[in-house]
Amino acid sequence: MAVAALVIGGGIAGIQSSLDLAEQGFDVYLVEKNPSIGGRMIQLDKTFPTMDCSACIMTPRMVDAATHPKIHLFTYSEVQKISGKPGAFKVTILRKPRYVDESACTGCGLCVNMCPVEVPNEFDESIGVRKAIYVPFPQAVPLVYTIDMEHCILCSLCEKVCSTHAVKFDQKPEQLDVEVGAIVLAIGCSIFDPSKKPDYGYGLFGNVITGLTLERLLSASGPTGGRVVRLSDGKIPQTVAFLQCVGSRDRSIGNPYCSRVCCMYAIKLARLVKEHIPDADITIFYMDIRAFGKGYEEFYTRTCDELKIRLVKSRVAQVKENPKTRDPRLKFENIEQGTVLSEDFDMVVLSTGLVSAADEVMSLLPISVDKHGFPVTKEPKIDPVLTSLDGVFVAGVAESPKDIPDSVAQASAAAMKAAIVLSRGG
Repeated sequence: MAVAALVIGGGIAGIQSSLDLAEQGFDVYLVEKNPSIGGRMIQLDKTFPTMDCSACIMTPRMVDAATHPKIHLFTYSEVQKISGKPGAFKVTILRKPRYVDESACTGCGLCVNMCPVEVPNEFDESIGVRKAIYVPFPQAVPLVYTIDMEHCILCSLCEKVCSTHAVKFDQKPEQLDVEVGAIVLAIGCSIFDPSKKPDYGYGLFGNVITGLTLERLLSASGPTGGRVVRLSDGKIPQTVAFLQCVGSRDRSIGNPYCSRVCCMYAIKLARLVKEHIPDADITIFYMDIRAFGKGYEEFYTRTCDELKIRLVKSRVAQVKENPKTRDPRLKFENIEQGTVLSEDFDMVVLSTGLVSAADEVMSLLPISVDKHGFPVTKEPKIDPVLTSLDGVFVAGVAESPKDIPDSVAQASAAAMKAAIVLSRGG
């Protein structure tokens, strides 16, 4: 029987599960499809309710995972095939070519300075740009460059400037076959695409953005150096509206569930905007404020009272654009006052919900999913990490929407359950 585990996904849940399993003496194959581990959490500026720096929390864990002798890290890689049974899963891992030798690259960045190609930076929600040879963000783990062959023009300038001869245009995909006794799914989730709600104007109006885009604007390492500006004209917004439940609690699109984090991250972002722009007027349009976690209610109350955040109980019906100023114009019913109003704002931020990403592994593992696409757990009340397939466990937002502390706790639980399987040999 195999005494190693496979963890799919290198976000906070995948890293936590990997570290917990490795600390118990098990070998772990941690597979991440992107060039760096870190997941969604590393994109955030601060975390609620403590307002700690997200990268300050995440980066040390990323380094721990990359340097642990029991963790075998495969970034820019994908699981291609899984067969076998609990205790003896056979896994095929595909390592995609970076066209850069990981063992030779020092992360110096000279290649980036020479590259003439600029493309939208996915990590910055396509606000900023990156080069065709890149690392996703400065704290990337591993700090190894990747060549995006979709946009590379094969000018070879990066190859000529590389003193360690790390650039390898002839690099090929590699396959690795391993055997594991247990699998942890920590694939994260997808963010609801707000263009599916055209009434909100996302993708149509430049000053309607998502909460994750605002995170990157707020970040000191982001494309604007931490300056909150309108994307249409670079002006500093003085009036900002947050629209809650975009893609959540909405039966018309088949997402009737609450995504749990949206209320709190809107309040966190409102607080951060006020820190950056003290005289800004912030309005949150909400159905219900759900502040359920430890310290969350106090954070919500303190933020709204101290910073004079305006709360309007309403589900906004429509967002248009003022043709003269390009300001988003909201049409909404103030439920408490019983009036229908129209109001312009400099910027509108959509609090987008979380949706399942389980379709990424459905072709690999015959696990059951619920009507919303999230994996079904055998005993959701007493064993919320065991999927319908023995030996396969789920953690974090891959299982259902949840915040960072709950994701970490569930990741440790999944690691413990996987360790039991590995200890008894299946």
